[in-house]
Amino acid sequence: MWWRILFISVAYLLLGAHFLRFGQNEVCIAYALAPVLLFIRATWMTRFLQLALIVSAFLVWGTSGFEYVQARIVAEAPWYRLSIIMSSVVAFTLFAAWCGNGIIYRRHQRKIFN
Repeated sequence: MWWRILFISVAYLLLGAHFLRFGQNEVCIAYALAPVLLFIRATWMTRFLQLALIVSAFLVWGTSGFEYVQARIVAEAPWYRLSIIMSSVVAFTLFAAWCGNGIIYRRHQRKIFN
């Protein structure tokens, strides 16, 4: 279960670093501290974190990736590698959101046997 928490934490830290790059410190702090909410053992909290990762994957990484690739195309610079990198970041963020299902399952399993 620790590796699931690690993936979710890294995904949130990447999102925080993205906002820090643009000087949005409050949003950066919110994303950096979001994985701490995993220690609240409520299913709805984990679902909330999953939803935030899914929305962020498309609204943050998707739009940023599109803008970066468009800027590269306009500048007639190579853009294939950038599109692969940004697609990988979106896939990693979605995988981290999917890891939340395993956390919920393990917590539910422990409740049954306690």
